[in-house]
Amino acid sequence: MLNLSIFLEDSARRYPDRDALVLGETRLTYAQVNGAANQVANLLVELGVAPGDKVALTCPNLPYFPIIYYGILKAGAVVVPMNVLNKGREVTYYLDDSDAKVYFCFQGTPDLPMGAEGAVGVEGAASRPEFIVITADPAAPSPVPGARTLTEALAGKSPVFEAVLGDETATAVILYTSGTTGQPKGAELSHTNLVMNALTCNRLFGSKPGSDVHLVTLPLFHSFGSSVQMNAGFSMGATLVLLPRFEAGPAISLLQSEEVTFFAGVPTMWWGLLGAFDESVDVAKIAKNLRIGVSGGASLPVEIIKNVKETLGVTILEGYGLSETSPVATFSDPDREPRPGSIGIPIWGVECKLIDEDWNEVEGADAIGEIAIRGHNIMKGYLNRPEATAEVMKDGWFRSGDLARRDEDGFYYIVDRSKDMIIRGGYNVYPREIEEVLMTHPDVSLAAVVGIPHESHGEEVKAFVIRNAGAAITEDELVAWGKEQMAAYKYPRIVAFVDALPMTATGKILKRELVD
Repeated sequence: MLNLSIFLEDSARRYPDRDALVLGETRLTYAQVNGAANQVANLLVELGVAPGDKVALTCPNLPYFPIIYYGILKAGAVVVPMNVLNKGREVTYYLDDSDAKVYFCFQGTPDLPMGAEGAVGVEGAASRPEFIVITADPAAPSPVPGARTLTEALAGKSPVFEAVLGDETATAVILYTSGTTGQPKGAELSHTNLVMNALTCNRLFGSKPGSDVHLVTLPLFHSFGSSVQMNAGFSMGATLVLLPRFEAGPAISLLQSEEVTFFAGVPTMWWGLLGAFDESVDVAKIAKNLRIGVSGGASLPVEIIKNVKETLGVTILEGYGLSETSPVATFSDPDREPRPGSIGIPIWGVECKLIDEDWNEVEGADAIGEIAIRGHNIMKGYLNRPEATAEVMKDGWFRSGDLARRDEDGFYYIVDRSKDMIIRGGYNVYPREIEEVLMTHPDVSLAAVVGIPHESHGEEVKAFVIRNAGAAITEDELVAWGKEQMAAYKYPRIVAFVDALPMTATGKILKRELVD
């Protein structure tokens, strides 16, 4: 018998008066968060939500997210977190695919009208879920006709609730994949999947009860933010300082004022922080408090690792995983010196191997293959998609779609997404390798490499580059420099200088848009 919400309940018992959530001037203790989550659970029971029913949630990094998330779990229901950027048509798809019974949605802003898009999604959904709008001002009326606000729905609900305990293999959360091919699929993660992943993360991070302060700018609707920071943090009574949208300046201010000990981000976030350090920043204070830095979501360029170490004295620990793996699958070994560029070794209780297209294991140091993973972190499968599940799972192993190599000591190194690999003139070109080289150039701040169609070579290598401030390097100069640094089939023949790169809400570079 298990329920992921035990993380909140246990910390509320042990640290009732400790700050659990911080957002601007708002500070909520563990006792307050637990009481509010209990109100949500009582509401869901009143609405007829039964154990195993699905409840959808669209909300940025606000206190409402963990309150509703754990409230859903307490009721024995399944959380279906949604990307805050979803449009109405996409909301309809997720609601119907998951057969959601209730949908909590933040009203959003004029620039990002989540509530309006949510209303469109509900209107088009055959499942017709109960629609509850989370207003920015708790006292404000509903901006959606016919929909209750969260404040109205929770009025009079008891802050006491006994969490529903069920089978530990029951589904706790459904995370929808990005849908790079076909429609997005819902990865079913069990209570055991997520409890084990959070506890293993704390073991890796050396977390101590009631001590850490996390700066949470990773979206909580994403597996990285929800597992590595929210679930892991709540299990240890940590304080979560919320930042709804990553911006380097506000993030640096919070690192200083809240004396943050733990920061996790994707590579573009670390890159953004480095670019925003100036004479107004108390770097020494940040470095004194910052205990651990974590990166995931994409491969971290070695140059960023070096610069963070020089600036903050922190060695960024890299991890790797997917929504289907709860998400962490490998991580830097805390007992050994981190190896720049490596995603580390399999976490406790998890195995990895490299395979070819036919599931045959690839042998030999530095041989390249697709990462396959087995362990307590592997999803139950894709919701209502047995064929899609069978394509990626075999004998307990899950194939990731990511290409990697393994050194003689068992450390893994991501080479690239199998779908991102470029085949130029019959040679395999891995964009990550090219990006790493380009970022060693003193005039290059950030680079993204893709393959574009070519009549004779099949594909050509193209680099999109953000220059450092004041740099004036030209396309011809960078191409010539690349020719000196890389093999003839690798270096980019085409360079496009840009001011910004398209990114997902989680900070990953959208290479599909660059190709288009």
